[in-house]
Amino acid sequence: MFSHKVNEDTQLRLLEVRDADQLFALLDQSRSYLREWLPFVDGTRTVRDIEDFIQSGLQKYAANNGVELGIWYRGELAGVLGLHYINWTNRLTSVGYWIGEMFQGKGIMTNSCRTLIDILFKENGLNRVEIRVAPQNLKSRAIPERLDFQNEGCRRQAEWLYDHYVDHIIYGMLAQDWKV
Repeated sequence: MFSHKVNEDTQLRLLEVRDADQLFALLDQSRSYLREWLPFVDGTRTVRDIEDFIQSGLQKYAANNGVELGIWYRGELAGVLGLHYINWTNRLTSVGYWIGEMFQGKGIMTNSCRTLIDILFKENGLNRVEIRVAPQNLKSRAIPERLDFQNEGCRRQAEWLYDHYVDHIIYGMLAQDWKV
């Protein structure tokens, strides 16, 4: 199973079904905060919904086609960092993430993304990593910008978010440009 130390306070670990109660509690505590930008929040109403999400992530991991990682900060589940898919032919992936409201502003997500992206380039041999973010989601946009991703443009009306479409800024990083 995947487990990797980010720093003294933070660890990435493959989400398992045993984490469902804790992950549901984290999402539930931050529901209104997360709902502004994440389309799955309203549909995640029970621990069973989280178990299904975790099972899906485990299936992606077993098929070598993505992963859902828990971010543990000082022993407490703080958020999720995942790969939506892995395109092995073109050696690229797309990263998604969210963090509980009480954990924001501590550098946890930036450090976790940096660690995962380093693994993707150096250990997995990927060539490209994308992060897609709504233009108005400044906190989420700050992650790829801090990591020196290139803003490659805007995909208009890329995602349905409850009652409206949102655009996505596409950030890209190539292995040749990655500097840790």
